[in-house]
Formats: sequence, C-alpha cells, structure tokens
Amino acid sequence: AALHQNLGQLTAAASLYERILVEQLGPVHVRAIAANNLAIIECQIGRPDLALSHIEQASQLALASGPALVAGCAATKGWITMQTGKLTESLRLFDQAADLYTAAGLPLGEHYLEYVDALIELRLLPEANLISRRALAELERGGVHLMAAEAQYRTAVLALLTGEPSIAVEAATAAFRRFSLQRRAAWAARSATVLVEARTQLGILGAAELTQVKKAAMTLEKLGLTTLAVDAHLAAGRAAIALQRAPTLHLNRALQLAAGAPVFVRMKGHVAKALLHQHSSAGLPARGKITEKGSTSSADLAILTSCRAGLTDLARHRASLASIELRVRASAHGAELGRIGLEVLLRSGSPGQVFAWMERTRAAALVAVGAAVDPGVDEQLAALRSVQADLAAVRSTTGHHGPGPTDLLAREAALEQQIRRSTWGQTATQTHRSPLLTTAQVRRQLAGEVLIEYGTLGDALFAVVLEPRRTRVVPLGQLCDVKKLVGQLLFALQMLLQSNISAGRAGVARARADHTVQSLSAMLLGQLDLAPDVPVVVVPTGAMQRLPWSALRETTVTVAPSAASWAGTRSAVAPTSQNVALIAGPDLPGAITEVLALSQLYPGARTLIPPDSTVDEVLQILAKADFAHLACHLHLRSDNPSFSALQLSDGSLTMHELEIRGIAPHRMVLAACNSAADTSYAGNEVLGFVSALLSRGTNALVASIVVVPDAAAIPVMRELHVEATRGKSLGSALFSARQTLDRLDPNDFVNWCAFNSYGAA
Repeated sequence: AALHQNLGQLTAAASLYERILVEQLGPVHVRAIAANNLAIIECQIGRPDLALSHIEQASQLALASGPALVAGCAATKGWITMQTGKLTESLRLFDQAADLYTAAGLPLGEHYLEYVDALIELRLLPEANLISRRALAELERGGVHLMAAEAQYRTAVLALLTGEPSIAVEAATAAFRRFSLQRRAAWAARSATVLVEARTQLGILGAAELTQVKKAAMTLEKLGLTTLAVDAHLAAGRAAIALQRAPTLHLNRALQLAAGAPVFVRMKGHVAKALLHQHSSAGLPARGKITEKGSTSSADLAILTSCRAGLTDLARHRASLASIELRVRASAHGAELGRIGLEVLLRSGSPGQVFAWMERTRAAALVAVGAAVDPGVDEQLAALRSVQADLAAVRSTTGHHGPGPTDLLAREAALEQQIRRSTWGQTATQTHRSPLLTTAQVRRQLAGEVLIEYGTLGDALFAVVLEPRRTRVVPLGQLCDVKKLVGQLLFALQMLLQSNISAGRAGVARARADHTVQSLSAMLLGQLDLAPDVPVVVVPTGAMQRLPWSALRETTVTVAPSAASWAGTRSAVAPTSQNVALIAGPDLPGAITEVLALSQLYPGARTLIPPDSTVDEVLQILAKADFAHLACHLHLRSDNPSFSALQLSDGSLTMHELEIRGIAPHRMVLAACNSAADTSYAGNEVLGFVSALLSRGTNALVASIVVVPDAAAIPVMRELHVEATRGKSLGSALFSARQTLDRLDPNDFVNWCAFNSYGAA
C-alpha cells in the first residue's frame, strides 16, 4: 500500500489500507499507519469528511502504539484541516504536532513539509521559506531522499510566489528529475506544473512545455488529485494563451474541478473563468497598457462578474481572520483577479467604474475585527519587553547599536513568533468594513475638496481624480520613475541629518532634495490640472506610501489607505470629551522639551516623561485618550511590521500590542522617526502603525515618513497643536504649521518633507 501511495496509485493503495483496517491485519501500530495514510488519500481525492473520520481512528490506535505515531497522526490532522480551508485551526494543530515530535525525540523534517503547505496558503512566505529550507537540509542530511525531493518542490513553489521565477525553474527542474527517477508520477506532475508556470512568467515557453503541463494536468486528474489538477489545468491554460494556442479545454476543466472546493481553490476557478472570457474577447490591448475608454462588451462584463465572485469569496474568508497580518497577506490571493478586472475597466469602463474597482481591491484587509485576547499574551509581551530591555542594556554598555548577543536575539525572535501565533489561531467574532461608496457619495463627503486615487497596471501609473463635477482617469507615466525619485529624496534627506555634514555638501543635498520634490510634484500632481488652492485627499498605491505628500502641493493634503477609509474618518463623530495624552520616550532630550511645551496648551492633559513613560502607564492613558501625542524613538521592522515599536522608558510598545488591545485614540500625532513608513503587500495592502490605527478607529493621524531631527521638530509640533486647539483638522493644522518652517535650514527642510496627515478629523 505504501509503495502504491508513493507512486501515486491512490486507488490501489486505499484498497489495501481498507483491507488492513477491516480485517484488522497486523499489530495495532500497523493499523494506525494504515488509517493515517488512508486519511491522507481520502483528503487528496476530495473526501474530507472520510479523511477526518480515518484520522480520528488513526489517532486512537496511535495512543496504544507510542509517541512517534501520535505525533505523526497529529501532523496529518493539521494537514487535512488545512486542506479543508480551516487554515488558522490547522496552524494550532501543527503547533501541537511539533510539540509532540519534540517530546518524542523525533526529527522535524517530515512535519516541516506539511506545515509549509499551510504557511504557503496563508501567504506567510518568509516563514515558509525558512522552514522549507530547514526541512530540505535536514532530510538531505538524514538521507531521506523521497521527502527531500518534496522539500525541493516546495522551494520551487515558494520561489514562484516570491517573484523569483528563475530560481523556481532551477528548483522545479531538479525536483522533477528526482521524482521521475523515483517513478512518482503525481509529484513529477506537480513539479512540471511549477516549472511551466515559472517559464511562462519568464517568457521562455515552448511547445514542449505546453505538452508537458497538459500531460501533468491529465495525470493528476486521472490519479484523483483534484486540487492539484486545478493548478495544472490553469497553468496549461496560461501557457496556451502565452503561445497563442486555444486554452479553452484546460481552463474549462480547472473551472469545473474548482467548484465546491475550499476558498483558495475556488478562486483559481474564478481566475480560469475570467481568463476564458478574456481569451474570447477579440482585439484586447497588450497587458499593462492604459487606453481610452471604449464600449463594454458582453465578454468584458463576464470577466468582471468572474473577478467579483472571486473577490467576494476572498472577502468572506478574510473576515474570519482575527489577525490583521493574516488579512493583509490573504489579499495576495486576489491580486490576479484585481488586475484582470482593472485591465477591463481601464479599457472599456467609465472613470467611476475604475474608481469603484480600485476601492474594491484596496486596503480591504483594514477592517475592524473583534476577537478575544489570548490570556497568555500578557505574559509573552512582558517577557518580550524584558528581553528587549536586556538587549538595550548590552548595546548601551558596549557603546554600539549592533544586533546584540545571539542568545538574546534568538529569544526575542522566539517570543515574537509565539505572540504572532497566538493571534493567527484566533477567529474573528465580528467584522466591520467601511462600505464601498459610489463617486457621488464620496463627492458629498469631499464637500469641494478633490480626491486623487493612484493605481498601476504593470508599471503604468495613473490617477483617478474625483472633482466636484466630474471624475477623470489620467495616465501619469511609469511607476519605476517614481520609485527612483523617492529613493533619491530619502537619500538626500538622510544626508541633511548628518551631524558632521559640511556646508557645501548640505547645500548639494538640499538642492537635490528640493529638485526631487519638484519632480515628484510635477509628475504626480502637475499633470492633473487642479485648481491651485483646493485641498486634496490622496490615496496612494502600495509602492507610493513613503512619499512626502504634504510637500508636493501648497494646500492641505490628507492621505488615506482608501477613499472608503477616508470617508469613514470624515463622518466619524468626534468625542464629547477631550482627554489628551502627551508622552515622551527615553534618550530624546527634545522629546521631553516638546511634551512639556505642549502641556501648556492642554492644562488637563496626562503627561508622561521618562522614567514614568512605561509601557503599562502609556497603555492605560492611551486607552482613555481622545487625542494623543507621542514623541519617541521608533524601531522600524520592514521584515515584520507588526513588531515595529515605539521605544518607551521600560521597553517597546509594538504595533501588534496596540492592535490586539484595540487602542486607537480619535486623533494622534506620532512624532517618531519613520512612523508612517508602512510596508506594502500584494493585493494593494499596507501594514504599519498608520494603517493599523486607522483600521481600529483613529480618525486623524500625523506621522513621519523619515527620520526627523529631535529638537528641531519642537516648534512645528507646537504650532501644529496651536492650530488644532483652534478647531482645525489635523491636516489643516499641519499645513499651517509647516508654513512657519524655514526651508533653507536643513533641519527645517527635513521637517517640511517628513510629516504627512492621515484621515479627515
């Protein structure tokens, strides 16, 4: 039976396993293995209920067989649960299985392979990559060649998903050769699918590869591996389109096989259906082109219907996730559907339809979610702060800001993982997303202001402009040019902050920064033909988050993750109370001066300065605050934005902790370096302090896209609050405060560029 199973002959294997169980052949541990493997087969051929029944039987038999089988059955249960679409529950089961493997003294290589599958579905790709490589090394070292080949296959899948098709080709080719030598038809077909997908992306596809992936699709379907057959048929359809061959047979089959499957498989069916209709449309422009509006054909309408259905499926799944990180990453599953729909509407839709589609596929993960807080998280967070305090003490003693001792860094990483996992496994109890608004509804909220929502198709950049009487789509050039200018600006601003910079170099850096700001303004706003004095609301695309939007126009500029998000902050009811919290962090003399100066404007404010500005104290006053100002260091974690942290007197206050505790004052000023440097993700999602606070209910926020000079920020921050006490929105207050800066002064110029305003309050 095991030989048949490894060769992909699942019907023959299942028959033998069933005989072992029915006739009770062999000792109990043999029957436990038979039930476990039969459960895997039943899940693979699309019978999850039977699979769960068999794994329960296997788990019971394993109890009398020893800890090794108990651990193996636990891992299988996690994998089956993942295949049924219950992804967060599967993570909890995999964690339990890992503990059982460790307690039994077993290597984790086999467990890692199944765990990687769950991480891939959740798009936790860095973690999946790390574990996949660890599994490959362990299995190669142990001489477990069958499973080492499976690990190599997963390496190829991950390379494809992380935008490295060349590496995917190399890994998939190696895996295909190994599986072919092992005569494992199913695994060879899976590797062929990834190989052809990667070659399609690279544009190095030939007729032989199309034949190869067609054969792979038929092999997987013949073996009863329905989910895998969907991938192969979809890959065959894409390859056929790339080679200008008929894709209909394979796309239709992918669509049929995906019906009734778990959510992410169903979404592949929606992609197949959209590609079918797209292929049936004649005379489509090349992908990545923005064209003049034409007429919407019946095929275009069918494409949009398929894309909407897939995105609706994704929205339901996303709403079940308590973790903002998982919601953000899940949106990657809808990126292709979003792009296909956008192509259609830019070609044949009205500007209003383009706007509505962009809103459907933008910042969709930033929903307010209710979930019970894990009671163990307080202890974990306290332990994390203790380790971080030890790291800070070591760095202070050694007089450098390096990474720190290996043991403390390992402990910090382990605690971060524990805290993340506690959120991953939670289920949302309630979800609230800002409704999709029509252009007329947004226009009423704008009340004369102009909203500009940026988008991309390939590298082509465009803007949808909502004005009081019309909506327009304006092509703007190439996104790569914007990225280049942003890189130049950030470098120049960093140069201006160097304490030992000469006057000559400062002048060069200042001129370069000023020129770059003007170039960005001309490219992003100058082509839009806006009235010179009208305030604007900007909705950037993911790659344009870290722009000095306030510096690009001589009017009030407000930034938002989406138009719906901004409209929600505009219509929010201001609190009747005015509880103000003013907080200074350590190692910033200017922060203390700043906070004490602001306290004169707010006589009843709760003011915390070191050493009293501890994490617990800050959390307590933020939970009651309507308006909060924090002046402190921020440790930016682009690798893991949830653990970007504000540095307080006794440790770090992470974005993750603010999120899980639901803390979001009505208005906030984050006078902290890089506090607005949110990280962008596939599917037009962003994650960081700004996005998390706005999703939780903060309605206005001022934050910095770069490092800001400590003492030099005090006057502009004080002026900002003076204007706010006069009843202005934070956006208007920031605009007025920035007018007081001397742009010829290097520090003032950095402050002039650094701060953006988010939300309407």
